[in-house]
Amino acid sequence: MLVPHAQGVPIFNRLYIHIPFCIEKCRYCAFVSTPPEAGELLEYPELLLRELQLRTSHNEPVDSFYFGGGTPSLLQPEQVARLLGEITKRPDAEITLEANPGTVDLSSLRAFRSSGINRISLGIQSFDDGFLRGLGRIHSAGQSRQAFADIREAGFDNVSIDLIHSLPNQSLDQWRLELHHAIALGPEHISIYGLTVEEGTPFALTYPPNSPELADEDLSADMFELADELLTAAGFEHYEIANYARPGFRSQHNSGYWHRDGYLGLGVAAHSFLRDGYGVRFSNPDNLEEYRREVTSGELVRVGEQRMMRDDAMAEYLFLGLRLSEGISPPAFEQEFGQSLASVYGSVIDELVRFELLTQTESSLSLTRRGMLLSNQVFGKFLL
Repeated sequence: MLVPHAQGVPIFNRLYIHIPFCIEKCRYCAFVSTPPEAGELLEYPELLLRELQLRTSHNEPVDSFYFGGGTPSLLQPEQVARLLGEITKRPDAEITLEANPGTVDLSSLRAFRSSGINRISLGIQSFDDGFLRGLGRIHSAGQSRQAFADIREAGFDNVSIDLIHSLPNQSLDQWRLELHHAIALGPEHISIYGLTVEEGTPFALTYPPNSPELADEDLSADMFELADELLTAAGFEHYEIANYARPGFRSQHNSGYWHRDGYLGLGVAAHSFLRDGYGVRFSNPDNLEEYRREVTSGELVRVGEQRMMRDDAMAEYLFLGLRLSEGISPPAFEQEFGQSLASVYGSVIDELVRFELLTQTESSLSLTRRGMLLSNQVFGKFLL
């Protein structure tokens, strides 16, 4: 039996920084974000620096940074540069900044590039002004195209865009047009998400369960399959359930999540996963006032800390790794946990292969396209 598999593995080698500010919160958004009050955009990076000092005395060189939110592009480039300068990183580290159209211009983008950012994730969501208004986005389709053009002119050669399908009253032909617009724009990476109506959002009040204005399961599946068909035909690799990339442009940071790399989350509501034993998960307070109090006092609390047991880690290894097109390696699973995949999950795997939800070889176990459509049901089977 192997010892807990983090032995010899860095506790974390990726860093996530959460920026909880938006100019205006979108109607569908359930993430922790709010419009900034006076002085908060100046104060917040100082709190992040203080938390970084408290959380880490030293670190292995970091493989990737990700500024997420919220709207990280509301920060000043010099604030980003200062944060990046405080931690050791590999020379080829991927450093991503999420940005929203309407919050960046050519000047700020050039400054972000000079600060150390080398990848932009642009939150387009839709190329249709009507859908954008319905989502509560602050930008237009024209501003999205201008932002993308400015990103290119600023020198970025690694750009991702986000799109959402299954929007209220969206037809398959309208979704087809969105995909054609995305391909024509020419990004290196595209993330495709089906709309989820989250409790507590304005969308949940407008569109109750089974609302006829929302896409049903069949239409959502058709939209998923159409994206797969058009994007792969255009040369994108469908490397993860919701993500497509040109060769060599997979998101290294997010791929680390699916491979259970350790990552440290800084900021309000940020989540962390440290490779200590079988893994430790925890988060930060989800409101700025409490976060500020903890950081300034120097007494950080791990909210909802969960020290994973072996069975938890094995199940997580599967339902994260199976999100990737190549799936998981049974030999790697056995090396990680000291037990063969078949001995732990053999009957479950046989059932899912029989229903054509998984495909299996000696060297890999992966989802079929049908398995991707029904991934939540597949993953649930591995919870012992």
